[in-house]
Formats: sequence, C-alpha cells, structure tokens
Amino acid sequence: MKRIDLPGGHLAYTEAGSGELVVLLHAGYVDHTMWEREITHLARRCKVVAPDARTHGCSSTATAPFRHCDDVAALVRHLDAGPAILVGISMGASAALETAIEHPDCVRGVVISGAGTGEPSFEDPWSLKLLGRLERAIAEMDPPAWIEAELEFAAGPRRNLAAMDPGIVARLRVMHEHFASTHVVVPGVTPPTPVAESWSRLGMVTVPVLGIVGEEDSADHHRMTRRAVTAVRDGRGVATIAGAGHYPNLERPEQWAQIVDAFLADLGIPRPADESA
Repeated sequence: MKRIDLPGGHLAYTEAGSGELVVLLHAGYVDHTMWEREITHLARRCKVVAPDARTHGCSSTATAPFRHCDDVAALVRHLDAGPAILVGISMGASAALETAIEHPDCVRGVVISGAGTGEPSFEDPWSLKLLGRLERAIAEMDPPAWIEAELEFAAGPRRNLAAMDPGIVARLRVMHEHFASTHVVVPGVTPPTPVAESWSRLGMVTVPVLGIVGEEDSADHHRMTRRAVTAVRDGRGVATIAGAGHYPNLERPEQWAQIVDAFLADLGIPRPADESA
C-alpha cells in the first residue's frame, strides 16, 4: 500500500485506475479490503482510492486528537486529482459528509450508507441494547465479546448471523480481530473528534448526495441516512437494497454497483463502453 504522512501519523491507501477520482471510505473497525470488489469494478472507469482510516488497517494508530474529514481532505489534496466523489459506509459515510461540510473544495459528490454525520443518535431499543453490550465489552477488555456484538450490527435486528453468508461474516471477523489486536492495544489510543454542529450544517452541502440502506439494517441507521440526504441541498434520494444489512456492498454487490454506477453517470462519469446501461 502507498502512504501519506500526516501530523501525528500516516494513512495507508491503495489506488487503481485513472480518470475522475472516487474515494471509498470504509466502515468503523474494518479496513479498505471491504471494498475489494468495488475497487476492481470502478477502476475500469475511474481513479479509485481506498484508504485505511487512522486507527484502522495499515494506517497509524491515533494517539492525539484528529478528525477523519481532515485526513480525507489531506489525501484528496495529496493525490492532486480532486475534487472527489466520496463513497462511504457507516463511519466512512460520516467522514464523507463531514468532509463535504469542512472541505467543500475537495468534494464533488457523496454516497452515504448506514449513517449520517459523526454525531450519531440512537433511539431504537435494539440498537441501544447492542451498544450497551459493546460498552461493557470495552470496559471489561473483552475483545471476543466486542467482536460478536459488532457482527450483530452487520446482520441487523431482524436476522442473526446464521442468515448471512458465512464467508462475509468470516471476512468481517478477520477485520475486527485485526483492529482489536493491532490498534486497541496501543497506549493512549484516541478516538476521532466529530465535526461540531454537523447536523445543523448539512444545509451547507451543495454537492449531490445519494443515500443507500440495506433493508435489514437497523431503524436508526435508516433514519440517520434519510435525515442526512433530506438535509443537504441536493439530496438524490435513498435507495434500499433488499436482503442486506449494514454492509450492503458485501451482501448484494451487484445491486450496490448498479446504484453507484447510475449516480456516477449522473455526475458525468459514464460506464465503460462494454457495459450495458
């Protein structure tokens, strides 16, 4: 992987293809490899960059305050290929929106899935119960319990892990285990700082924003995605992917690709000539 040095650390990233810049921003506690299929698919028409966020994957562990949006903007400027279309799931979706708020010169379009800004609000009993389990696991320094709770978020409230493709569950487990064994153990590990008053500032975002949700994802993740798309000036609606939870790109990659491809086409990035519309 390539890397960019930043104040207090570095970001690792992979890139492929050429043309308009698309940056894929992964969810929390996983890494850029959740985008393997999308990198291959999009590289036929774009320059695709997929970083590991700070404190994830091969990037450095944060031990001082930082903001994901500043890291994303620094990467886009380093590549000198922007403004970029940012595509993010969960934590990556929040990073994309906050980059559009704080660094609008770096962004020409956004796709979000399963999140709003970096100031989430959870109300659904299922979400609150699962968050409680995560907090207990962290307090008790119990990585296996934390990983199991994180995996339940992937499935959603109406399914259990047995209903998911075991290969996808295994991939998520490996990424969660890497996060827990590589980054959590670093003394002084520091969480990201969210952009202040981010929800009220979404009206400042003028670029097109498309939402995608997995039908099986939690009510809170649906609500926050829809709220964000409604709040920006050029919301392009929210597409729902049946049979998918918090990671619709992993569970239904063809449907995900069709939706993102159509959004890119609307922004003037055509499909390759050998692909049907």
